[in-house]
Amino acid sequence: MAAAVAGNSVGINISRAIGPALGGVVIGGLGIAAPFWLNAVSNFAVIGALLWWRPPFSHGSGFPAERLTGALAVGFRHARYNPNLRASMLRATAFFFFASAYWALLPLVARNQIAGSPETYGLLLGAIGVGAVIGAFALPSMKKFLGPDRLVALGTLGTALSTILLGVANRPALSLAACGIAGISWIAVLATLNVSVQVSLPDWVRGRGLAMFVTVFFGAMTAGSALWGTLASELGLPAAHFIAAAGALGGIGLTWRWKLQGGPGIDLLPSMHWPSSGSDDREGRRLWTGIGHR
Repeated sequence: MAAAVAGNSVGINISRAIGPALGGVVIGGLGIAAPFWLNAVSNFAVIGALLWWRPPFSHGSGFPAERLTGALAVGFRHARYNPNLRASMLRATAFFFFASAYWALLPLVARNQIAGSPETYGLLLGAIGVGAVIGAFALPSMKKFLGPDRLVALGTLGTALSTILLGVANRPALSLAACGIAGISWIAVLATLNVSVQVSLPDWVRGRGLAMFVTVFFGAMTAGSALWGTLASELGLPAAHFIAAAGALGGIGLTWRWKLQGGPGIDLLPSMHWPSSGSDDREGRRLWTGIGHR
């Protein structure tokens, strides 16, 4: 699973590395609006693929369909009583909130600190993508040697270092090095947290659990970005970077007692203690959707 998550991230970050360069070429040849029009048109291919695709036929579980509100309530109840899922989301909040600083402030670093151009910003994004691809290939070895908790801690340390370097950078070379470190650290933490969430969830609630993780991810990034932008306006770019780096380092100690899951070891299959028909089946479903934690 870790390799699959990392492989998916490789595709994303290859796009992040190549996309800005292609965008610069298109802007130079066709104007500033052209990439936006091309991106909009390209989405029709995705829509067409989704309309054409037909999922494999499934006989289903035999249970009656859940209503939306009931399914959401069950998902939240499961998250409340699943300690491994809660641990993963707490660790994710502590990382993404502070890691959002360099994403939010990178355009200002490119323009104000190193007096760069839009092409410079594209190169910095590309450096993050290249670093993430390198980190994805190194991820299996790092995880085997360190384990999930230490790997996330190391990735957080790398993120803090890159954030400090971006705070003091006044030349493109140092900024590019910082972005490369940030990319390696980003993929190490993101893939490890994603795996920890997935192996903490049984199949019947996996989609809802992953949706909660994504909500925590984007929520922390959104809240953090707003804060770092405000601090940069009030205190300056270097100070905002340094505060974010200090917060990321503090988050390691504050969240260390919540341990991550790194692979198989928890049997999440249904116990099948209940018969599969009649009123007993409905009672079994009621107990199972409450996950039985008492």
